[in-house]
Amino acid sequence: MGSCEIAAKIIHNKKLLIFMSEINYQLKEQELLHTLALQHVSRVGGVLAKRLVHHCGSSEAVFKTSRRALLAIDGVGELIVKELMDPDHLRAASEELKFIKDNAIDHVCYTDTDYPERLKHCIDGPIVLFKSGNINLSNKRVVSIVGTRKITSSGKYFCEKLIADLVPLDPVIVSGFAYGIDITAQKAAMHLGLQTIGCLAHGLNQIYPKVHKKYVSDIEKHGGFYTDFWSSDTFDRNNFLKRNRIIAGISEATIVIESAEKGGSLVTADIAHSYDREVFAVPGRPSDTYSVGCNNLIKQQKAHLLTSAADLVYILGWELAQREKVSIQKRLFVELDDTEKKVYNILKQTDKELLDVIALNCDMPVHKVTATLLSMELKGVVRPLPGKLFELV
Repeated sequence: MGSCEIAAKIIHNKKLLIFMSEINYQLKEQELLHTLALQHVSRVGGVLAKRLVHHCGSSEAVFKTSRRALLAIDGVGELIVKELMDPDHLRAASEELKFIKDNAIDHVCYTDTDYPERLKHCIDGPIVLFKSGNINLSNKRVVSIVGTRKITSSGKYFCEKLIADLVPLDPVIVSGFAYGIDITAQKAAMHLGLQTIGCLAHGLNQIYPKVHKKYVSDIEKHGGFYTDFWSSDTFDRNNFLKRNRIIAGISEATIVIESAEKGGSLVTADIAHSYDREVFAVPGRPSDTYSVGCNNLIKQQKAHLLTSAADLVYILGWELAQREKVSIQKRLFVELDDTEKKVYNILKQTDKELLDVIALNCDMPVHKVTATLLSMELKGVVRPLPGKLFELV
C-alpha cells in the first residue's frame, strides 16, 4: 500500500470516528430529551419512571410505546397514558435541554455509571440529576449533616468539632446549603479541606438563600451541588421536602445535630431510616427547644445516640485507610474526657495492652473502651497494633 493510500485511509478513519462520535452524541441528547420529558409528567414519579424505562428499554421508547402496551405495565392507568401522550412534555423538555446546553449544565441519569451509587438503591431517587462543581464520590465515605436553621453556640461547636475529628477519614460532607447547621457543616468541611456537597431545592439558575451566594464558588471547588429541579421550576416550600430524599439517599449515614420537635431535618432522618441507612442524633437536655427532635429520634430508636466522632466511626465500622500512610499529628495539649483519661492512665503503666485487659482494668464494657480508644486515636494519643493491642503514641 502506497503512502497516498495510507494517508487516505487515515483520513477516512478519522472522519468515520468523528461521524460515529456525532451519532453517539445525538443519541445521548435524544435520550436526555425524553428522560426530561418523562420527569416532567406529574403523575409519573421516580418509581414509576424507572419501571417504565425498564419495561420499554429507554426513556425514548416509553414515548413510542403503544397505548395498549403501556396499559399492560403495572401501575399504569388511562390517566397516566393520556398524560404521556401530551406533547407539552416534550416541548417543555426541549426548552430545558436548551438551557442545559446553553449553560453547559452537567447532568447524570440514573442509568449512568457516575450516578451516585447509594442513590441508585433508593426506589424514589430522581431519574436525572443536575450537578455543578467537582463532585467525586468514588470510594468515598459520605455522611449528611442536617439540623435546625436556628443553630445554638453549642450546636455550632459540636458540628465543627465533629467534622474536625473526622478529617483523618476524609469523608464527604453533604447538607442542604440552608441556614444554621447546614452551612456550618459545609463551611467547616471546606475549611478543613474536605469535599462537601450542597443539595438544592431549586434549579441551578438560582441560589437560596441569596446570602449564601458568596459560598458557591468555594463549594464548587471543594465539591459542588446536586439538584433534580429544572430552571423553570417555581420555588416552593415543598421543594425542600423533595430535596431531602437526595440528602439522605447519597449518604451512608445522616446526622441530626439540633432540631426542634418538628422540622425538615427530622424528615430527612425519617427518609434515611426508610432507606435502611444509619441515622445519628445528638442528645440534649429535655428542656432545650432544639434538642427535642434529636431526643425523640433516639427515644423512638430511629437514631443512634451521637456524642463524638468515635460513636459514628464505631457504629459504621470505619477504619483509617492505609493507616501507616496516614499521619495524624500528635497534639501537645489534647483535651481528654474522664473516660479517656482513665484509659490513658492504664496505658501509661505499660508499653502496650490488650483491649480486653484495658476494659477489665477500667471496669468498662469492651464496646465503650473500643469507642474511647478510637476517639483517642483520632486525637493522635494512641495507636492500634496487631492482635487488639494498643499503645500510647
